[in-house]
Amino acid sequence: MMKLRSNPAVAVASVASVALLLAAASLPAHASNATTLAPRKANDSGVTVTYRIDAKPQLGRVTPVVLQFDGVTDANGAAVRLSTDPGLSVQGDRTLALPAGKPTAATVLLVSDSEGLSYLHVFVTQGGGMSAISVPVQTGTAAAVMKSSGELKRNSSGDKIISMPAK
Repeated sequence: MMKLRSNPAVAVASVASVALLLAAASLPAHASNATTLAPRKANDSGVTVTYRIDAKPQLGRVTPVVLQFDGVTDANGAAVRLSTDPGLSVQGDRTLALPAGKPTAATVLLVSDSEGLSYLHVFVTQGGGMSAISVPVQTGTAAAVMKSSGELKRNSSGDKIISMPAK
């Protein structure tokens, strides 16, 4: 479920609601409350995105992620599309319309299906530009593991090499 807020007074009330939701769902009290400004590129959508993870991600438990958007100048507004890595899922809508001229906040509810590092991908489109932001979500203590696309072998001098097929 995604909650859309454009009014600061509503945002304060919604943050209080999220806090009650967290307590009611018996989620851990640990929350990072630190807001992170997503990096921007010169040719992006022009929309500034910040994010905050409001609870420590746990297997099978809901983790609220608050996304804040500012800088929508196109009269038609902007569009947001969400996707996730395997092992992470969004509960509720995966799209959002942002109105022009108003800061907007949305709470995205994520559920981790596996331990490790996964990402919530946020794509923002405004006019002809697009921004892509990846929010890291670490569930448990399992480290991210890169999958090898080749076979480990030893060369004639005994050094380890990875033999990979040509594409």
